[in-house]
Amino acid sequence: MADLTPLLAYRWSPLAFDPTEVLSRAEAASLLEAARWAPSLGNRQPWRFTLGHRDDETWKRILVNLPERDQRWAHRAAALLLAAHVDTDAAPADGVAYDLGQAVAHLSVQATALGLHVRQVLTVDRAGLAADLHLPADVRPYAVVAVGQLGDPLSLPADLVAEETGLRHRRPLADLLLR
Repeated sequence: MADLTPLLAYRWSPLAFDPTEVLSRAEAASLLEAARWAPSLGNRQPWRFTLGHRDDETWKRILVNLPERDQRWAHRAAALLLAAHVDTDAAPADGVAYDLGQAVAHLSVQATALGLHVRQVLTVDRAGLAADLHLPADVRPYAVVAVGQLGDPLSLPADLVAEETGLRHRRPLADLLLR
């Protein structure tokens, strides 16, 4: 493998989070600051976030809008973050989604720098999130990001343990290059 910064090489998306750890205010601010400084087309910065800490009302509203399979592990995360974007006529939908992805990627790398882990969920009830979180009409929910410290993989439901403890795989670089 080519020389890669450890912040990227050791980043991974666990299912097992420690249910006793909390996300401090300083950690949350650092994650959001990293997202704020992400590249953005025309500096539009169309991303918006809603942060819920374990067991607070926002966290609960986010959790119930995840698929049941994901609720089984996400309830252990220290925080759940809704990643959304502002939908305007001036910003094409593909551009805002791209920018939001950049912001979440920056947040993910910052999490690794802080010794935290994130796992992203795209299959969410977007209408439910918009309603339950009372989002403005122009804000579109896109993904949920679980944040926290690593937990015991054996604490997961049995059918998720193998996924959590299996080897991590990536396609070879040659497969990613178009000829």
